[in-house]
Amino acid sequence: MAFLPRLCVSGMLLAAVPMVYADVMYQCVDAQGHKTFSNVRISTPGMKCSPMDLGPATTVPPTRPASSAPSPANFPKVGENDQKARDTDRRRILENELAAEQQNLESAKKELAAQEAVRTGDERNYQRVLDRLEPFKNKVALHERNIEAIQKELDKLR
Repeated sequence: MAFLPRLCVSGMLLAAVPMVYADVMYQCVDAQGHKTFSNVRISTPGMKCSPMDLGPATTVPPTRPASSAPSPANFPKVGENDQKARDTDRRRILENELAAEQQNLESAKKELAAQEAVRTGDERNYQRVLDRLEPFKNKVALHERNIEAIQKELDKLR
């Protein structure tokens, strides 16, 4: 029965060994003076590596959210009318960007449809067709993500 607890303790110690050595970092300098940082010693001719002393790992204590901190007394204030004008300008800019992205999306969809209709003789393998269409599909997806992001920003406005 004493064998099983010893085996468990030995297994835990062996599992902890890689964690102990994972904190070692090396600074390697080549013949031209370029520095490389790695957790593995580089054994290339002309490369000089030395272990770095990183000190103990520290954690940063949690801070309060910025919104709960009071602003200083001399902090400049924006008037209500000025803020409304800024919000109106922001909404107008976002709406213009949204309209432009929607036009770009329609254009990208038309380009994709045109490319999907084209079949060349050298594309007997369907993977070649998919490879040719991938940039067009990526362009459509990009414009769709942009529209989604702009719509979220518009929803956040007052």
